[in-house]
Amino acid sequence: MAPSVSELSTPVENVTASLKAAVLEEKKKVDQGPAYPAYVPHFDASEKFPPTPIREFTDPGLRADPKKPNLLKDGVAVKNISPYLGAVVEGVQVSQLSKEGLDELALFVAEKKVVAFRDQDFKDLSPERQIEIARHFGPIQVHPTSGNAKGYPEFHVVYRDADHQRFREYRGGNRASKTSWHSDVSYELQPPGTTLFWILEQPENGGGDTLFLSQVEAYNRLSPEFQKRLEGLRALHSAVYQAEFSRKAGGPVRREPVETEHPVVRVHPVTGEKALYVNPGFTRHIVGFKEEESEYLLKFLFDHISKGADYQIRATYEPGTLVVWDNRVTAHSGTGDYPLEQRRHAVRLTPQAEVPIPATA
Repeated sequence: MAPSVSELSTPVENVTASLKAAVLEEKKKVDQGPAYPAYVPHFDASEKFPPTPIREFTDPGLRADPKKPNLLKDGVAVKNISPYLGAVVEGVQVSQLSKEGLDELALFVAEKKVVAFRDQDFKDLSPERQIEIARHFGPIQVHPTSGNAKGYPEFHVVYRDADHQRFREYRGGNRASKTSWHSDVSYELQPPGTTLFWILEQPENGGGDTLFLSQVEAYNRLSPEFQKRLEGLRALHSAVYQAEFSRKAGGPVRREPVETEHPVVRVHPVTGEKALYVNPGFTRHIVGFKEEESEYLLKFLFDHISKGADYQIRATYEPGTLVVWDNRVTAHSGTGDYPLEQRRHAVRLTPQAEVPIPATA
């Protein structure tokens, strides 16, 4: 008996999968590797550092001329992204700013929350010069678990390509959305302030933007009575999950994970603005609350910040883009909206700021 047509046919899904696999293998053959191999993420499980001490900090924005004559010279173009946060700046090279200009940059970023500087040479500076500029804004946090640049633990390297998917499952693989709002390493005793992030390679068809939101405007949207109820509360921020994930993956845990209490509402030392300081990435519990009470309040706050589309922006990248943001008054999330086989390569330097200043009612 002759075989039926269905028996002779290969299922369409099998053909499609085979074609995708063949295309991926072909791309691997022609891929020349990362354009910036010195910044390929380095994971050394034997690398260990002592606990981070409290360090003296004065925000450089406090020294800045409010008119910003060294930063916003004639010919510099500033375009606001939204009324609440974000600006795109063209016509200035951050690498060439004087100390006074860097002070003004700190103030400008505190005011705008997020600033994208276009056409920068920052990615092509030496690592030593990149670190020197970042240190103007505070002592640089050395990440306890992420990939760094070999020989330069100050760098936090963000990298994904067809063969490197290390953090794809960090928030769990069975999720409808990969959005993950957080403020960087908020578990530190002195969490970051002015933060620098630059793209080395982008997905070829776009994607890989960063979402940002204003924690200042999120606070302002709450009723005065609710604001007063939040002021004075403290929340626990934890590095434990991050460390456990790295350890299970055979990665480094350079310092034992810390858990730190921070105010739920903090005050920016330069602008005086009040901002929520909770995030789903690292905030675990409201201090003094019972479990159900804490879960209820944190769920409301997390929903509040994540659903506030009118005080969120999408920062886009072009070759040479340097994004500088203030981690004290923002939260952000990556967007994994590009094909798995495409490379996205970026680097962050994360200067630490003050111990958070609590708001008082």
